[in-house]
Amino acid sequence: MDAIHFHARNEGRIVKRAVYIAIGIDMEGRKDVLGMYVGQNESAKFWLSILNGLKNRGVEDILIACVDGLTGFPQAIEAVFPQTEIQQCIIHQIRNTMKFVSYKEIKPLMADLKRVYAAPTEEVALAELDSFDEKWSGKYPKIAKSWKDNWANLSTYFKYPEAVRRLIYTTNTIEGFNRQLRKVTKSKTVFPSDDSLLKMLYLAMIDITKKWTGHRQDWGQIHSQLEIFSEERLERL
Repeated sequence: MDAIHFHARNEGRIVKRAVYIAIGIDMEGRKDVLGMYVGQNESAKFWLSILNGLKNRGVEDILIACVDGLTGFPQAIEAVFPQTEIQQCIIHQIRNTMKFVSYKEIKPLMADLKRVYAAPTEEVALAELDSFDEKWSGKYPKIAKSWKDNWANLSTYFKYPEAVRRLIYTTNTIEGFNRQLRKVTKSKTVFPSDDSLLKMLYLAMIDITKKWTGHRQDWGQIHSQLEIFSEERLERL
């Protein structure tokens, strides 16, 4: 789940709208857009309605949900799909914690932070996070604190082998989709309504997903790993 932002008219005013996009990969290794939603009052209740909608439309289970740090979303997932593992997006976490870092210090700080999220095991990652904290907390105390506060959902991917990690660790699929949507909508600075915004995005989605044929090249390896980790759940599907 990720968001892109647009401007639309609402009761005579121009307002910024977040459009949340859910993309899923089924057990055949094929990706699809599960839904696009205009957010207005994002809360656990809002996310709960989205997840119940997905379930009512036929989504039986979600093995791993990769999400941005959206307030109330993990709780809503747990309520509808209680066995789902939450992976908070590493890329968004990096962006959110790098906002106020001095330009001159971004490169060395990022090199130290990479030792955390690219560590071979969770134990090594935690040790590297402590080292990062000791080195940088004097200047940037909020960075390590944010990672530690969110660690339960940031560290999910460490239990999996490299092939599965790549699937849930990267955001290439959804960010690539968002870029294509922006290409289609870039000439439209303000949409007359939320409905017109969604209609244009829907038509763009139809064109984009026509090219989504076949499954991931590494799906055989990923599927065999998921079968081991989630054997009983997959047997029920």
